Amino acid sequence: MSKQSPFSFLDGFMERIASGPQPPAWLVHEVQHRAVLFLNHVLMQEREAMDRLAHQAGRTAQVRWRGFFLTLAITPAGLLDLAEQEAQPDLRLEVSETSPLSLARSALSGERPTIRIEGDVQLAADINWVVDNVRWDVEDDLARIVGDTPARAIASVAERAAATLRRFVGGRAAPEGADVGAHGVDRSPP
Repeated sequence: MSKQSPFSFLDGFMERIASGPQPPAWLVHEVQHRAVLFLNHVLMQEREAMDRLAHQAGRTAQVRWRGFFLTLAITPAGLLDLAEQEAQPDLRLEVSETSPLSLARSALSGERPTIRIEGDVQLAADINWVVDNVRWDVEDDLARIVGDTPARAIASVAERAAATLRRFVGGRAAPEGADVGAHGVDRSPP
């Protein structure tokens, strides 16, 4: 008899939602536009990332998951913009995992999804560097709104909650008796 997660019904539920009616084009465009604004906000906090991307100005990269995609053009300033609808991407990145629940579970446990890559190797290397080295400084952004001390307290609570959630998700995937660290690495003795 196979073990099944008590939450396995969510996978089927998420699948039905994702394969249901598609959102209107204006909503998709607005969400994509907001995503670009957020990505640029994060990029502007790391000058080296912008410099690397500036060398790729005019190039386009498309990120695809299931039927959803986002095609980004790199600007001369090293930031991102939505590419023209008919633009042929220089690089295609397709997330292989189709289940939204499995994708979320992997993200919560700190794993990167499997991605199929086609196209320009140097552009892929520069984007990979940005993904590996640029992080959103949430605490800094919160401090601008609520001040340093409350921002530090909120960030601390959020970090503890995220660590607890990662341990919970990681604990479900780890073999019995394994000591799983914060990054999902088995630290139990051999």
